[in-house]
Amino acid sequence: SIRSVEQRINAEIPACEPPTPFGGLDEGANDNYPEVARRQMDLLAMSLGCDLTRVASLQFSRSVSGTRFSWLGHSQSHHELSHLGDSDPTMKNGIREINVWYAEQIKYLMDALAAIPEGDGSVLDNTLLVWGNELSRGNSHGNKPVPFVLLGGASGALEMGRYLQYDNVRHNRLLVSLCHAMGLTEQQTFGNTDGGSGGLSGLS
Repeated sequence: SIRSVEQRINAEIPACEPPTPFGGLDEGANDNYPEVARRQMDLLAMSLGCDLTRVASLQFSRSVSGTRFSWLGHSQSHHELSHLGDSDPTMKNGIREINVWYAEQIKYLMDALAAIPEGDGSVLDNTLLVWGNELSRGNSHGNKPVPFVLLGGASGALEMGRYLQYDNVRHNRLLVSLCHAMGLTEQQTFGNTDGGSGGLSGLS
């Protein structure tokens, strides 16, 4: 009945109270980087859960960031590590540990979204997260192949849980596929049209 639907909707609306001001944190201090990231993700999750926005972006740092991952035991910055030789064990171990840390942060955000009920599932079920990087290799500034990780339920628009490889295809077409997943099916190009038109096959 209509009434039962109303009751279910009312029961699932999260309590969207204004957040308590954080304060007491030097957001520019290197060792506060993890806490600043967590607070940003908390705000992002709350904003999506309260329908204050439906699109959000989170950039952990800039490409030449001097952030030192001291909490992982590294004295060199991410940027410095990325410019060491491919066979350098310090680079290999450092970049791997940093990427694992970033993966853990993405999981934190996913868990926060999964904890917010929405419809018959959660906000995560109805959200598409795109985790990417602007480079494939830091020391040569290489830009192919560049991996993208798609996460969340995307309201069923994409088939998740797979590894797909597209050879010699520009990521513009991935962005077209993301537009299609959000209902913008008339969009056939994104950015530089030299990358071709249409989305990627096999995503949905």
